[in-house]
Amino acid sequence: MAVEKMEEIKVIDSAHLERVHDNTAIKVEGLCKYYGNFKVLKGVDLDIERGEFYALMGQNGSGKTTLTSILTCTVLHDGGSVKIHGCDLAEEAGKVKEMIGYVPQANFSCPNLTGKENLVFFARLFGLSRRDAEEVAVELLGKMGLSEDADKRVSKYSGGMRKRLEVATALFPGIELLFLDEPTTGLDPSARKHFLGLLKDVNEEGVTVFLVTHIGEDAEIASRVGFIDEGVIVLEDEPERLKMMSGLRNVLEIDTPFQSQGVADVLKPFSVDMRILETERGYKIYCENPEEVTPSIVRSLDKIGCKANRIETTLPSIEDVFFKITKKSLRS
Repeated sequence: MAVEKMEEIKVIDSAHLERVHDNTAIKVEGLCKYYGNFKVLKGVDLDIERGEFYALMGQNGSGKTTLTSILTCTVLHDGGSVKIHGCDLAEEAGKVKEMIGYVPQANFSCPNLTGKENLVFFARLFGLSRRDAEEVAVELLGKMGLSEDADKRVSKYSGGMRKRLEVATALFPGIELLFLDEPTTGLDPSARKHFLGLLKDVNEEGVTVFLVTHIGEDAEIASRVGFIDEGVIVLEDEPERLKMMSGLRNVLEIDTPFQSQGVADVLKPFSVDMRILETERGYKIYCENPEEVTPSIVRSLDKIGCKANRIETTLPSIEDVFFKITKKSLRS
């Protein structure tokens, strides 16, 4: 009996040591998910190291939110395996939940409570005593730049402030992985820049960050970016390496007073492989010699009564690379 007990302890210690020395934060193999007869995830493989900042990019309906919901234990998977810090999700979901923080796309903080009251409430749910909850709330409010607004009702917060507060609720002591689903949607450029800077700081403190986004500027700060399309991760690498691999060299941004099929048809012949991407202010096309084709573009647009507001040559972005690989626009 004593021998059996000793052998059991050795097995447990061995498994514990294996987890401690494993540098993998997230290990996903052959992950599948069905909704009815529709297969949303079609064998996803993912390997993310501890301390990494990983950005997952894809269109709406590509499977990125479903994948995140599985990783955060809010949706069950139908096939394949998931391990978080060595813990099998199918068998040890309770342990996984203790080490992850999750910020969904929809706001969840209570607008009728103050920022501090929100954090204390969630900290108490997390199991902290009243005193410890208040101490942690004060610390996190300072980290998120919200100390001066701690006693202000959340209904008076800006969009960026509220999102920072919700990140704080996902960073209680013991949290090692932070998942965020489209956190900058609706934020103005200044608030987005500030928010992304805070995420970078959190990552540099040792927290693994898994960011889901369809906005290229968000993904630029990640150490690695993955493209998901129709339930499969089709490509992943460092942002700059993705740009180099794409083969894209010159991007011509053309701001137009209006967008129409007629304008798009005029621009397509000037772009490599007839590729054209609609933007918020006009279009992007891809060409080898932008300086040579720009005068012809101006003349062609003038003929249909569309005078370009701005034409500028830029380097390819992560969104351009996604469009090149998948033939789909992230913002469609």
